[in-house]
Amino acid sequence: MPKVRRSRKAHSIDRGNKEPYMHMSLREMPLPEALSTQPLSWRIAVGPLLYYWSRQDTFDFYAAVSCAPVDIVYLGETVCSRRHEMRNDDWLEIAAMLHKCGKSVVLSTRTLIETQSEASAVRRLCEQEEYPIEAGETGSVGMRKGQPFVAGPHLNAYNGGTLQWLREQGATRFVVPLEMNRTTLAQLIAETPAGMEVEAMVWGRMPLAFSARCFTARHFRLSKDECGFRCSEHPDGLELRTRESQSFLAINGIQTQSAACLDLLDQATELARVGVQVMRISPQSQGTFNATMALDALRHGRPAVPVVLPAGMKRCNGYWHGHAGLAQVNPGA
Repeated sequence: MPKVRRSRKAHSIDRGNKEPYMHMSLREMPLPEALSTQPLSWRIAVGPLLYYWSRQDTFDFYAAVSCAPVDIVYLGETVCSRRHEMRNDDWLEIAAMLHKCGKSVVLSTRTLIETQSEASAVRRLCEQEEYPIEAGETGSVGMRKGQPFVAGPHLNAYNGGTLQWLREQGATRFVVPLEMNRTTLAQLIAETPAGMEVEAMVWGRMPLAFSARCFTARHFRLSKDECGFRCSEHPDGLELRTRESQSFLAINGIQTQSAACLDLLDQATELARVGVQVMRISPQSQGTFNATMALDALRHGRPAVPVVLPAGMKRCNGYWHGHAGLAQVNPGA
C-alpha cells in the first residue's frame, strides 16, 4: 500500500501582489489597469480551487486573481459538498468582484454527485443565467437544457463524435482530457466542431479520479461523515509515496491527483499552434501567480518568469510527450 508523507511545516497560501488592497472589501477594490493592448495568442484561465482553504485565504486568493493577467476564472466547490467555509453567496460575491475587474467568470459544478441535495444544488447552479457554467459531469449537461456551458475535463471527450454531441447540447468550449499527448490532441482538435473553443490545463496538480470514499478521512481513520475536515490541513493535498519512497499520487478528500505538478508552460506556444485557445492554471498554495505571469510573458513574446513550486513538489509533463504521466521530459537534454 502507498504510504502517506505528512508535512509538519506550517502552510501559507500564495496571495500574489495585492498588498494595497489588504484592508478593502471585494466591492471596494478598484478596477485594474489594462494589462496590454497587444493582440493575444491565447487566453489564461484559473481553474476552480480544488482544495479546502479557509474562507479568508480563499477571498485573499481571488482578490489577488483580480489583479493578475488572467482572462477567465472558474469558481465553486467541485470536490466535496461537506466543505462549508465558502457559501453560495460568498462565491457569487467573488464572481461579481471578478466580473467588475474585467474577468470572464464561469461557475463550476461538482464532478461526483452522490445525494439528492447535491443534485439539487447543481440544478440551481445550472438554471441560473447570470454566469455560464463548467459541466463537471453529464447530468449537469442535461440540466442546462441547451444553454451555453463549458465541458469540463472529466466528461471524457476523446473523439469528434463526443465533441459534436456536446456542441449540440450547448457547449462552447471543452477542456482537453489530461492524459492526451500532442499527436492525439492535434487529431482531436482537427475534429472539433465549428464554434467550439479548446482549453487545456498547463500547470498544477492534475485531478485524475474521484471516489465515493474520502481518502483523506480514511487515512486518519475517520468516517466520511465525521472527517473533522482534515483536508483543510493540507492546502495542496496529501502526498502518497510508494514503498520505494517515490512520490506517486496526492489525495484531496474524494479526489486523487498527481503528486507532481503538471508544467507545460514551456509548451504553451506549441499548444497554441495546434489550436488551444485557453491555457488553464489550477491553483496551488504557491506558484500560481508566477505561472500566470509566465504565460502572460510568453504570449507577449517576453521571457517567462521562473515558477517556484510548493515545497517538495516536483514537475511532470510525461503525458504530453507520450510517456508516463509522472515523468518529466526535457526535450533539449
